[in-house]
Amino acid sequence: MSQIIINNLTFSYDSAYDNIFENVSFKIDTDWRLGFIGRNGRGKTTFLNLLLGKYEYKGNITASVNFDYFPFEIEDKKAKTKEIIKNVIAPFTEWEEEMEQCLNLTASGAEYGPYKSKSEEINQAMERFGVLQELYQNHDGYIIEERIEKELRKLEVDLSVLERPFDTLSFGERTKLMLAALFLKKNNFLLIDEPTNHLDSEGRGILANYLQGKSGFILVSHDRVFLDQCIDHVLSINRANIEVQQGNYSSWKQNKNWQDQFELDKNEQLKKDINILAGAARRAMGWSDKVEASKIGGHVYDRGAVGHKAAKMMKRAKAIENRKLQAIEEKKALLQNIEQVDDLKMNVLPFPKKRIIEVENLSLYYGDREVVSNVNFTLMSGDRIVLSGSNGSGKSSILKLLLGERIRYTGEYYVASGLKISYVSQDTSYLRGRLEDFAGYYGLDETIFKTVLRQLDFSRKQFEKDIGQFSGGQKKKVLLAKSLAEPAHVFIWDEPLNFVDVFSRVQIEDLILRYQPTMIFVEHDLAFREKITTKQVDLNK
Repeated sequence: MSQIIINNLTFSYDSAYDNIFENVSFKIDTDWRLGFIGRNGRGKTTFLNLLLGKYEYKGNITASVNFDYFPFEIEDKKAKTKEIIKNVIAPFTEWEEEMEQCLNLTASGAEYGPYKSKSEEINQAMERFGVLQELYQNHDGYIIEERIEKELRKLEVDLSVLERPFDTLSFGERTKLMLAALFLKKNNFLLIDEPTNHLDSEGRGILANYLQGKSGFILVSHDRVFLDQCIDHVLSINRANIEVQQGNYSSWKQNKNWQDQFELDKNEQLKKDINILAGAARRAMGWSDKVEASKIGGHVYDRGAVGHKAAKMMKRAKAIENRKLQAIEEKKALLQNIEQVDDLKMNVLPFPKKRIIEVENLSLYYGDREVVSNVNFTLMSGDRIVLSGSNGSGKSSILKLLLGERIRYTGEYYVASGLKISYVSQDTSYLRGRLEDFAGYYGLDETIFKTVLRQLDFSRKQFEKDIGQFSGGQKKKVLLAKSLAEPAHVFIWDEPLNFVDVFSRVQIEDLILRYQPTMIFVEHDLAFREKITTKQVDLNK
């Protein structure tokens, strides 16, 4: 076990006016399972990139481990998966080829490099072979395929994927394989950034169980159930500082609620104390002025005694004023980390009919491949139906069919005429340009649209940026704000919470429970689903 020490870290982007981090200091142990929590745009991914050495910064980061980042780029996605994974763990192919060259040289006596004599060439080749062999063995090269297979069994991945080209794998399979490769590396500390976005609920559970048996990572995730299952410490980026706590998400949230309530109560008491002290200071100052005025005119027999009394009253007034200033300073230190979470609104239109959407014996096809088989459900006014199922079970395809996209199908489906539907897509890659232009394109009231974004923790400075520069969570919030700002009878949301921070997830849960909209949605966040769902349609059955 060793420590990663952050000391007086200060960083800002060249294009930014404010520091993202300012004189931040903390320590973490390299055998911890850290959950990294913070609102979108606070700098979680930036901090991971600072650990990776991608940006210049002020202060010091000290670590005796190498940092590896998930997700990482695969250069040749058409290569065999086994070879890709092996060479992520260590440069096994390169070592194997060089060892073979050394053996060939010693066996044949052929020339090998710019050596002075044949015997010297052979000696150097044998020496180099010994170095390579030790490297190969230290990185488990002779048993690496067995180790890879063992890790994949823990992740419940079919071993046949190792013989397939990487680009034929599903995104969920890629996620599991890449993480397995990183955990098989030596002396590294993993920086895992949002690994659940391509995993269904079952896949998230499998990955959580896998991570429970590991150590030495920082995990960025906003899935509360997932975090509770696999972390033992929390690293949180707050409004005013960065904190490290032992425990999981639930214990961290409980501690934060207690601390927030303590500060709110203390803030109220200090406000009362300040008002009382201000009144006392005014009265003491007034008494001092009156006593001082009595020295002039009237029947004053001992002006020295009166002056002493006035000075005493003035001193008391200053003491009261100092106590008030101390209370004000104490008050300033409070509430800095309390997240402002405003109540959202949504424009839910009443619909005259009870039956809104009905699906009977619906099967969907892409080419000759059946992706959905014999699905039945009815969406009534006020229902909130979640479509559940493994990756590739056709959840998004059903939503697209209901939205009018041309997909080959058999069976029947009915969508009530005159229905206004508000849609949130999985995809945010197309988002770019100015927020004003985005609002204009979709016919949104710009003031309402930006108000929703402000309530979702957008700063006014964000409004000046191109949407393409936003974080993944901020882009998703743009789509959510659009959906909340437009009037609709039905809300169809396809994985609306990908990248969205936990504070906003709770905010959206509360909104839905308050307005009771009619919805069909796909979402793998179990806490969110359990809180808002009224019906479930399981596509795996």
